Formats: sequence, structure tokens, C-alpha cells
Amino acid sequence: MSLRPVEIVPSVLPADFAKLGDECRALEAAGADRIQWDIMDGQFVPNITVGPDVIAAVRPHVSVPFEAHLMVREPDHMLSRWVDAGCDMLIVHAESTTHVHRTLGAVRELGAKPAVALNPATPVDAIRHVLDLVDMVLVMTVNPGFGGQAYIASMEPKIRELRRIVVDDGLDVDIEIDGGASVATIAGASAAGANVFISGSALFRDPEGLSHGIAELRQLAEAADRW
Repeated sequence: MSLRPVEIVPSVLPADFAKLGDECRALEAAGADRIQWDIMDGQFVPNITVGPDVIAAVRPHVSVPFEAHLMVREPDHMLSRWVDAGCDMLIVHAESTTHVHRTLGAVRELGAKPAVALNPATPVDAIRHVLDLVDMVLVMTVNPGFGGQAYIASMEPKIRELRRIVVDDGLDVDIEIDGGASVATIAGASAAGANVFISGSALFRDPEGLSHGIAELRQLAEAADRW
């Protein structure tokens, strides 16, 4: 079994929203594999961020892929808007829609990569029967809604359980973590089985800059005892 490539995916949530185009260009130049847009509706989570028009305005400024993390209630009616805005992957929460199987299929039909997210309290069993439909599973390592939260290390057994299922079933599925990824936590998540890492606050706070932050996180994730 070959190791899945490590990917570092910055979240724009801590960026300067007055100059998002410039911020995304800087992230691409720094070596980001993708850029994540945290989409919050004030209902599924207690915060509101951006809509598809903002993403569409930034899309021409960079070539790096975009993923939309849809922290929204009943996302189905707007799936096409996020794809039209230029998002290559749509991540829907298992807790946010009644028929997650149908929602993931609709994302694929729109030409985007479907992914499914699990809140900390949601078990892997909730998505066991849709793993064949997704390109990625996002294991939340904080409760969604706000940036800058502390990493929940007790999610690592969940990551390990999910990776075991993916390997045993021979699935071509990445495992992403979101929340509190930093130089202090990324090795543990990587050793548990994650290979895609969202970084927001820790990356933007790196005193040596974005390029150093991305390179350091990548090195630490790759150096972990991965499987």
C-alpha cells in the first residue's frame, strides 16, 4: 500500500477579507495544494461568512483548486451555485441533510468532487454506506463555526477507524482534518491516518510567513509514522 500524498489546504477564514484576491494569490505562491472556503449560514453553525459571488470574484486571481466546506443547513438547493463559482470540491456535513446519499450524488452530477464531513460527536458509522461515493472525508477536529479553536485530540481514534475502513475496503478516499492543525498537532493527526490538513489561524500567525508555515506543516505530516 502506497502512502497517500500529504496536502496542506489553507482556510481563508483568518484572511483579510478586504483583499481576498491578494490573500489567495499569496497562499498559492506559498505552496498551498488547495484553498478552503468556510461557508457558514448562521443556522447550521452560529456564524455567517461568504456566498458564492465572493468566491466567483476571487476565482480568476488564482489557479489553485478551491474546496467549499458547506457548514449550512440543507445545502442541496445551492450546490450548483458553489460549483458555478469555481469550487472543485464540495464538502457537505452528514448532519446537515436528510438524504446525504442523494446530496453527494448531486455534487458528482454537477461535475465537482463530493466529500462528506463529520462533526466531533458524529460516529464513522453515519457515513459507512456512502464512502463509495466520495473523494474525501473530513473529520472535524473542532466543533464547526469559528476559527482559532483548540484541536480535539480525542478525534484521532475516529481518524484511525476511518482510515482502517478505507484501506480494508480498497477505497480511493482522502481523509482531511479541520480545526486546530498546527506544528504541535499535525503529526498526531497524520499518524492516525489523515493526509489532508486544513490550517487557518496557525498558518496565518506564522512569524516567518505563509511559505514557511506551509512547508513546516507538510514536513511534519510527512515525517509522522504514516499508514
